[in-house]
Amino acid sequence: MSFSTLPETTSETNVIPAEPAPGKSLLREILETVLLTVLIYLAVNFATGRFRIEGSSMEPSMHPNQYVLVDKVSYKLGNPHRGDVVVFNYPLATERDFIKRVIGLPGETVSVSGGVISIDGQPLDEPYIAAPPIYENSWTLGPDQYFVLGDNRNSSSDSHSWGPLDRHYLIGRAVFVYWPPTLWGTVPHYTYADAPEHSALASPSAIPSASPSPGQNAYP
Repeated sequence: MSFSTLPETTSETNVIPAEPAPGKSLLREILETVLLTVLIYLAVNFATGRFRIEGSSMEPSMHPNQYVLVDKVSYKLGNPHRGDVVVFNYPLATERDFIKRVIGLPGETVSVSGGVISIDGQPLDEPYIAAPPIYENSWTLGPDQYFVLGDNRNSSSDSHSWGPLDRHYLIGRAVFVYWPPTLWGTVPHYTYADAPEHSALASPSAIPSASPSPGQNAYP
C-alpha cells in the first residue's frame, strides 16, 4: 500500500486584507468626512431656512432681531392653516422676505370692519394682536391665495395693503426661535376652534419663548 505525499487540493481561495498605506487611509477618511458633511449641509438647507426678523409688524408675538428656523417641507406636502406664522417672498420685491400670520384661506372672503376681522361673515377672535385694525375693506381669495397679516395690525405691510398672497411665494412655516436665548422656543402659531362654517375662537398652541448663525432677513 502506498500513500501519496502530494498536498490535498481545495476549491477555496483565501483573501488576505491588504493594509492600506497610512497616508492613503487618512486621506480617504478626510474625504469621506467632508462628503458626509456636505450631504448633511445640503439636506438641512433643503428642508429648513434661517431668517432674522426686522421691524415690528409681528409684535407682540415676535420681535425685531429674533432668529427663526423655518420648515420648508411642510407646505410641499400639505396646506397652510389659519393661524400659521409663515415666511414668504414679498410679491412686490421678491428679493425680500416677510413674516406674517395666515388669516384667510383659498376661496374665503375676508372682511375688516369696526376693528373686527370676519371670515365669510364669521368674526375671528384674535387675542394675539397688538390692537384692532383701523382700516376697513373686503377681499375674496382665489383658489391658491392666502390672506396674511402682521399681528401689529396698524403697523404692517401685508395683505390689507398689497392684496392676497399667491401660494407660490410661500417659503415655509416658521417653527422655532433660536436666538436670542431669552426667547428660545417654538413660534406662536394659533389653532382656531371651528364654528359651523369657519373659525371663531382662537387659543394659543405655542408660546414664544432661541446661538447665532447667519440667516436671511424677514421684514415687516
